[in-house]
This record gives sequence, C-alpha cells and structure tokens, in this order.
Amino acid sequence: MGKPTLYGPDYSTYVRTVRMALAEKQVDYTLVPVDIMTGEGQSAAHLARHPFGKVPAFEHDGFMVYETGAIARYVDEAFPGRTLVPGDLRARARMNQIIGVIDGYAYDAFVWKVFIERNAEGFLRRPTDEAAIAAAMPRVRTCVDALEALAADGAFLCGDSLSLADCWLVPVMGYFTATADGSALLAKTRRLSRWWSSIASHPSVAGTAPAG
Repeated sequence: MGKPTLYGPDYSTYVRTVRMALAEKQVDYTLVPVDIMTGEGQSAAHLARHPFGKVPAFEHDGFMVYETGAIARYVDEAFPGRTLVPGDLRARARMNQIIGVIDGYAYDAFVWKVFIERNAEGFLRRPTDEAAIAAAMPRVRTCVDALEALAADGAFLCGDSLSLADCWLVPVMGYFTATADGSALLAKTRRLSRWWSSIASHPSVAGTAPAG
C-alpha cells in the first residue's frame, strides 16, 4: 500500500479526527495544508478533491474520498491494527450516536458559538458578541448534558478502548475547553471531565494537537 495523503489544515477539528484515526492505526501519511480560512478551499485544485471546498479530503493509492465519516471509516478498514469501531452492538450504536450529536449539534455550539465567538477579534475581526454567546448557551448546555449522559464511565467514550467517538470529540473539546465558558461547564460533569483528564495524554491526542 502507498502512503496516503490528507488534505486540510492542522487546526481543523475534522482534519484532526482523521489524524487521530491514522495515528491509532500507526499509518504514516502526508499532511498537505489547505487553509480554508484564507480561501484555499475554493482553489481549483482543492475543489477537484472536494467539490464543496471543505476539509478534509483524502487520497490513498489513487482513491480519493472526502467527508470525515467516510475517510475515518476507510482508514479503520483499510489499514491493519486494532479496530476503532466497537464490536458490541450497543457500544457501536452509542459511538454512532455520539458522532451524530457532535456533527449535528455540538460542533457548531462548542466551536462556532463559543470558541470562535470568544476569539472574534482574531477570527472575525470584530469584538465578541456577548449576546450571541448568551443566546447559544441553552444549546451548548444541552450538548454537554447529552454527551455526559452518553459517555461510558471510564477512560474512553464507548468502552475499554479508543473509538471513532473519541476521535470526533477530542478536537472539538480541545477548542471548547480553551474558553472559560467551556471549562466551567466541563467542570460540572463527572464522566466527561474524567474522560477529558485521562485522554489528554493519550499518544494520538497529544501527537495531533494543532501547532498554532
């Protein structure tokens, strides 16, 4: 098998999700930065990889695939090593449920409504909109409560080993807990705070932290 190529910036949560999966499978790969914040996602070269101009995109032995769910599951099945999908039916359903909550609700609430808004001066070139954060807090709290209820009572979200659910939540939680709002809400949880404390030193987590 050839060396795969992952397209996207290291600051992207979904690029980091795939990087964690690759690290767990001990796959050597090339990361090609595509800075979507400066418009590189709309270049002709990247649109040929991802027609919607998003990240990540992934190439392996001439096979191109985009969308994080498709890429991460391909990585899990294409390369040897421990599977990142629980064998138990209910644990697997819980994993998929957690991923669905992150994709559908928590990514936007944690990253855009809290982290990006708290850092609006740098990202959006305007002051933080406190009213917007306050308006988002009911959804943010619902996401925290839902993930707390779904998480297993241990070091990983869905059982005794790291799964794709952890790969999805780690990058999002990294940004969320970089804010006082996120840290305060996490501190009120039991399972999530224990999970976050224990997983921070895991090799695939520490090794994929954004450079900036």
